[in-house]
Amino acid sequence: MLHGLTQLQHATRRQFLAGSGLSLGALAMSQLAGPATAAPQPVNPLAAKDGHFPGKAKRMIFLHMTGSPPHLDLFDYKPELVQRNGQDCPDDFLKGRRFAFTSGVPKLMGTPRKFQQQGESGIWMSDAIPHLHGVADELCVIKSMYTEQFNHAPAELLLYTGSARSGRPSLGSWVTYGLGSENENLPGFVVLISSGVQPNGGKNSYGSGFLPSVYQGVQCRSQGDPVLYASDPEGMDRELRRLSLDAVRDLNAHQAEELGHPETLTRIAQYELAYRMQVSVPEVMDISKEPQHILESYGAQPGASSLANNCLLARRLIEQGVRYVQLFDWGWDFHGTSGDSDIEDGLTRKCATMDKPVAALIKDLKQRGLLEDTLIVWSGEFGRTPFREGRTANSKLLGRDHYPDCYTVLLAGGGVKGGLSYGSTDDLGFGVAENPVHIHDLQATIMHQLGFDHERLTYRFQGRDFRLTDVHGHVIHDILA
Repeated sequence: MLHGLTQLQHATRRQFLAGSGLSLGALAMSQLAGPATAAPQPVNPLAAKDGHFPGKAKRMIFLHMTGSPPHLDLFDYKPELVQRNGQDCPDDFLKGRRFAFTSGVPKLMGTPRKFQQQGESGIWMSDAIPHLHGVADELCVIKSMYTEQFNHAPAELLLYTGSARSGRPSLGSWVTYGLGSENENLPGFVVLISSGVQPNGGKNSYGSGFLPSVYQGVQCRSQGDPVLYASDPEGMDRELRRLSLDAVRDLNAHQAEELGHPETLTRIAQYELAYRMQVSVPEVMDISKEPQHILESYGAQPGASSLANNCLLARRLIEQGVRYVQLFDWGWDFHGTSGDSDIEDGLTRKCATMDKPVAALIKDLKQRGLLEDTLIVWSGEFGRTPFREGRTANSKLLGRDHYPDCYTVLLAGGGVKGGLSYGSTDDLGFGVAENPVHIHDLQATIMHQLGFDHERLTYRFQGRDFRLTDVHGHVIHDILA
């Protein structure tokens, strides 16, 4: 190993900068130990850490309905829109606007669904989600969400990374970077995907961006090997695997000592985590061990790939100390261009795959005493129009176009007020009328509940301190218990 003057003589400019006290590498190394400044040391980057202050939530489950559900047919009841069904959309709402698949003057479309107030709180819900009626008093329904993006991938990236462009760390990566994990044998950030389709933002929606890659989401599967490429190759037993990893670890440790690059420490941690995961992940992913009444409450079937299975897996994972679980469920793009995407029978069928397991998850967490410090968020990436999607104007099928100006998000647990309907849209559902909540406000509120000042949880990259909320965001204190 090179030392002293000899080491300096052999160092390149990049290596010198990487080893200096003001380098990005040194700063990154110091922050692997926690959000606060610390001396560089080869610690486990996923070790449990404290936030800026005690958070009401210790962990999080994010349920993403990929494609964006029609909020006007689920939560945001508009009687006047129903009365004006079939009328031309007012010019005032169309001037200067463009939509993904609609042009000209579309027809207003009131919901064909039946709405009633549910729970002691009287939250309006449609007949498409009967099981969620039973947990109405656990829900905080934000009806005044808005975004700037009306195409799927940019809107999803904005929601999860704070930017409509790829390359930024995702919400789950920021959370595990700040808090680590409570189980050293499992990833801190797990991703579960149902309906067989990746999220619209691809792996960027759960990637680590410029954060060390140990903080990226690990996709687990409910069929086959839970984690791809974690199994031992043919002909290699666990003892030989251990010997191989020991050799690789020693080489990486030598390089880390010489160059001080944070990704080298990340690589060591990832190899070791993968080794431990070979035993722990199959065990936690085996839902056949659950009692029959639990399986039935979720509608879960061992060996299947479904949102129901993933909701149950989410509970099992956070119960074992996983910090952040992200669920993506594709099939919520209700344009009405096919029977599966119309807001009558199509929405009924799709909600049947979501309504029961999500309600069961909330009830199950509450019964186990976990809901109070587990934050659940249910969302799409944007809303749907109050008028008919242009391509279906003459169709028997009913659908809605993409719409960024207003939509609905659900929260539960984690120190959020239950039985609360927050914010409102105008009588026709075209814009926010009261208490607007931007994407960055939602992000700031999530981080606050987990114990972070969103302006202080930062990571220096290319000479700038980045954060999830960029230069925006305000905590919505009115929804907090």
